[in-house]
Amino acid sequence: MAAQETVEHKYVYDFAEGNKDLKDLLGGKGANLAEMTNLGLPVPPGFTITTEACKAYLTTGREPDGLAGQIEAHLESLERAMGRRLGDPDDPLLVSVRSGAKFSMPGMMETVLNVGLNDRSVVGLSNQAGGNDRFAWDSYRRLIQMFGKTVCEVPGEEFEHALDEAKRAKGTQNDLDLDADDLRGLVDAYKQIFAKHTGREFPQEPREQLDLAIRAVFDSWNAERAILYRRQERIPADLGTAVNVVSMVFGNLGPDSGTGVAFTRDPGSGAQGIYGDYLANAQGEDVVAGIRNTVPLQELEQLDKTSYDQLLGIMARLEEHYKDLCDIEFTIERGKLWMLQTRVGKRTAAAAFVIAGQLVDEGLIDLDEALHRVNGAQLAQLMFPRFQLDHEFQPVAKGIGASPGAASGRVVFTSARAVELAAEGEAVILVRRETNPDDLNGMIAAKGILTSRGGKTSHAAVVARGMGKTCVSGADELEVNVPAKTFTVGGHTVGEGDVVSIDGTTGKVYLGEVPVMPSEVVQYFEGELDPETTDDPLVRAVHRIMTHADAARRLRVRTNADTGADAARARRFGAEGIGLCRTEHMFLGDRRELVERLILASGERERDDALAALLPLQRADFVEIFREMDGLPVTVRLIDPPLHEFLPPLEQLAVNVAVAQERGEDVAKEEALLSAVRRMHEENPMLGLRGVRLGLVIPGLFAMQVRAIAEAAVAVVRDGGRACPEIMVPLVGAVQELETVRAEAEKIIAEVVGDSGVEVLIGTMIEVPRAALTAGQIAEAAEFFSFGTNDLTQMGWGFSRDDVEGAFFWRYLELGIFGISPFESIDTDGVGRLVRIAAEEGRAARPGLKLGVCGEHGGDPESVHFFHSVGLDYVSCSPFRVPVARLEAGRAAISTTGSDSR
Repeated sequence: MAAQETVEHKYVYDFAEGNKDLKDLLGGKGANLAEMTNLGLPVPPGFTITTEACKAYLTTGREPDGLAGQIEAHLESLERAMGRRLGDPDDPLLVSVRSGAKFSMPGMMETVLNVGLNDRSVVGLSNQAGGNDRFAWDSYRRLIQMFGKTVCEVPGEEFEHALDEAKRAKGTQNDLDLDADDLRGLVDAYKQIFAKHTGREFPQEPREQLDLAIRAVFDSWNAERAILYRRQERIPADLGTAVNVVSMVFGNLGPDSGTGVAFTRDPGSGAQGIYGDYLANAQGEDVVAGIRNTVPLQELEQLDKTSYDQLLGIMARLEEHYKDLCDIEFTIERGKLWMLQTRVGKRTAAAAFVIAGQLVDEGLIDLDEALHRVNGAQLAQLMFPRFQLDHEFQPVAKGIGASPGAASGRVVFTSARAVELAAEGEAVILVRRETNPDDLNGMIAAKGILTSRGGKTSHAAVVARGMGKTCVSGADELEVNVPAKTFTVGGHTVGEGDVVSIDGTTGKVYLGEVPVMPSEVVQYFEGELDPETTDDPLVRAVHRIMTHADAARRLRVRTNADTGADAARARRFGAEGIGLCRTEHMFLGDRRELVERLILASGERERDDALAALLPLQRADFVEIFREMDGLPVTVRLIDPPLHEFLPPLEQLAVNVAVAQERGEDVAKEEALLSAVRRMHEENPMLGLRGVRLGLVIPGLFAMQVRAIAEAAVAVVRDGGRACPEIMVPLVGAVQELETVRAEAEKIIAEVVGDSGVEVLIGTMIEVPRAALTAGQIAEAAEFFSFGTNDLTQMGWGFSRDDVEGAFFWRYLELGIFGISPFESIDTDGVGRLVRIAAEEGRAARPGLKLGVCGEHGGDPESVHFFHSVGLDYVSCSPFRVPVARLEAGRAAISTTGSDSR
């Protein structure tokens, strides 16, 4: 029975027992270490504690039964394999304890290196290293620092201050200049810091160090920065992290040792080549922390050609095996290469498209898989503008273009200040010597990140790429003084609040705000760049993948457009019609006076005169739009908002009338207007006299609009064009409302259309929950449904979308009640269920019922996948989101066969 229980509750796996497909259980790092082990690559021996153990620990507050024994058994196996015991004073085995969730969360959770060192084994480590006392004491001070900060929450800056003081005393700025005696003294200082903050001595028992480090990694899953990162990246909160216990290999043994990070292709541009950073005589955390500037990976060839050639061979093998860009961490210990990690690498949006196209050309993936490797959020990033440079703008510094984009903003030096100014609507650039995981809030708030240290694999670079933020790292010409809130460069001093601009592609830094120009991807969609003749690899890749997406997708993509200009641009971006033409936008500007006449009409004749004046204006608007669409369907929504929105605010008007009366002025007209506004005033106008209700209460209003639509369509057809109008009745909650409007509309359409051949569909907007629940009845009077998911969300949740975003959504997001605002991405469980019910019952009553969506969700990538699954015919969105919707509709069509693109 005990053996059976062990099998059922296996919490620990040796690297040789796993593989890359066990990410749910072993986390990404553990699964990939197992995969490399099974490929025969040089991986230090170790084992992985599963995510199931983490989840059990987080649920109960204690380690699950059996875990301690399994760790002990695997530790003994590791000791036998290495020929050393953990913490042996004469020949110690040291291990690293590293987190590893299913999805990469760079820097968000904890790592502790050199576990097993103590006051006695530090001597044994020196003997192991051939009497290298400096190495041994350097490793010990690193353990105390990482263990103190990670496991016992000792403020990390106190260790940093002590290190800085040791370097000042030595007269150096480089930690490599500290000798063994200096580091021995630093260990004593670190121990005092540890004891001051914890009330105990630094633990000398190696197994206690290991157990506490494992628990700290488990706990770090729910650390504030990890929670924030998961919300930002939409990573589920219930996955937990695995823990990897790996025998230590040392890159800080001298000049023939080192550590680095490599990419099989450039994660910034996608270009093929050798990309990465190397740091001699260092441990891995030194590279990602950016505390010393690295050298390009190519320089390793001169330092250690044997290891360099072996590394290139392994990189090629891993890329072919994973069929994707690989991000690799490695250490060289006295000329011996060790692989510490590989994963499918984070990349910029541009690199994602370029690499996907390259891998198709190389025969590693097909076009379906290439489509899965990119997403709409990345495409949206590529449509952002870039800097428009001329001789007036000269860079003051140049770093490493770590994450592309063009960003201008006010300089801030702390994460807290970035959050504060961003909340006030300011664009900010976060400037740091180097970032660390505690800066995540500020990185999210900032438009761009600028650091004076680090490379393409520093914390700032990796996190910025993952978030799509512009980043320039390693601009070492900058002298950053955080306490003074300034940086100096080239004789210039830049203070907090000054404006700078950073180019994440070139790495250049400019003083002041640099103007921007359209991206090449927008130029391609506008038809200004020919994908067949351009030498731009990004444009060619986008064209190729978009072409495949269009061929694969079932969902059609329309646009929301109210003018001919918007319609024309949307067509260039690939729109296949208009899913929402808002007629109320046509009553603004100079036409407000006509609306006032309509509202203030004292009798039928005055009302008819006002409608007659509006008719030709409306007709002209529709003629322009139908001509631009040239036979593509155009869904025109009859006027929707309350009429009082076209009048002055009640309070302002009342004050104006009172002041004019006090002055003895003639205010008859103003008083009539005030009376009308008071008469129409509603406490909650979004639930009042609007939409179909307005059309039923004000005779002739909808009739005028229907006539204008029909006459415009006939005029276009008789001029040799094509028109496919669809009239949409808004805010219907009962079929009787639609039947009444439809009866009047059909008479007008029959009168106007005659033998012109114009066909006009009549349908409704499903935006009231009751309409969704009675869709079977409403479908009997409707030829199409268009889901107005903005109002459906508002009424389904009981939220006022005009008020709640700033009022309390931030708290709901913070508490995890929302992963994302339901106005941004559709609530599939609640509002989505209403959509599904209406779609199913509507089509059951009318099998040919056309179904679409025209709320903001129509351009949201995740929502598009949901609409595909429900069986809608089309989505409609703003012109600039049309390409995103096209891409996601293609991805949705082949989603059952692809991989996760996160």
